[in-house]
Amino acid sequence: MKFPRTRPTAIAAFLLVAGVLAGALTLLSHGSRGLDGRPAPEGVARIDLARTVADYTGRFGPGHGYRHPARADRAAVARAVGLLLDGDRGEAERLLAQRDFSLRTVVDRVSGRRLAEVADRTDDAVAPRGWGRVYIDLDHRPSWSVQVPHPVFDRGTEQLGVRVLRGSPGGVLVIAGAHRKAGEGNSADVAHRTDTVFSAVCAELARRALPGVQVHGFAASSAPGYDAVASTGAGTVGRADARRLADALGARGLSVCRAWARACPLEGTQNVQGHDADADHVPFLHVEWSPAVRAGGVRADRAVAAVTEITGGWARSTGTT
Repeated sequence: MKFPRTRPTAIAAFLLVAGVLAGALTLLSHGSRGLDGRPAPEGVARIDLARTVADYTGRFGPGHGYRHPARADRAAVARAVGLLLDGDRGEAERLLAQRDFSLRTVVDRVSGRRLAEVADRTDDAVAPRGWGRVYIDLDHRPSWSVQVPHPVFDRGTEQLGVRVLRGSPGGVLVIAGAHRKAGEGNSADVAHRTDTVFSAVCAELARRALPGVQVHGFAASSAPGYDAVASTGAGTVGRADARRLADALGARGLSVCRAWARACPLEGTQNVQGHDADADHVPFLHVEWSPAVRAGGVRADRAVAAVTEITGGWARSTGTT
């Protein structure tokens, strides 16, 4: 029996289509994996973390959106974050649900990393509490934090925080949940209050010996001629890291006021998270950024690259890869 002459052509076409489909499935599979190659659970949301954070903080404003948390609320959220660091997701989720917080796993499309997102469920309510969010790298052992106490008020710091988180493995991003002027008096100024969810979470991270870098912003008139003001807050444990950061910034053409070497404005010596880190003998860096750096572009790229040298060192020192 003779096959029609068109049979080899049809077979070749079939194989080509099958190869294309297989390639597409492979790409889709890889697209849902973290940097360690482990597949993300089915149904996990894929997000652009920068866009998600921008949408979240875009609702912040002075005079509204903050309610003072009770001590039990602060303790429960902080303990839940600690449980997540220990890998006890079930108990963490139970605790968070009791305080009306959600826990979900997301994949950041830019970094490819899986992140645990701890979020206040009231964020979308008519009267949000403003207790903040936490993002934890699930693909690597948590080994350091980047803290954003004044999103929107210190314009652009929330995006610097995202970029720092993406820059090194093992990071934990802590973002305040309201504008600095949202509450009565300074109740929403989480960098200078001990009775906030933000402070409780950062204290838990310090208790677990995770070094942290806290990002702030200054007005051009506050430190003219400088791109950054670097300090170690109330302590000195992070002094070597601060020097390395200042050197890395200087090597990239950014001007830095070094608070340990001379009198600088905005040294952060009254910063609550700095005091907690000092009490636990944990490195803490308090960095104020100029409007030019926070605006993005080349200066922001250089600033993030310099900070990443430090956070990358923290990750390597704990064996995080």
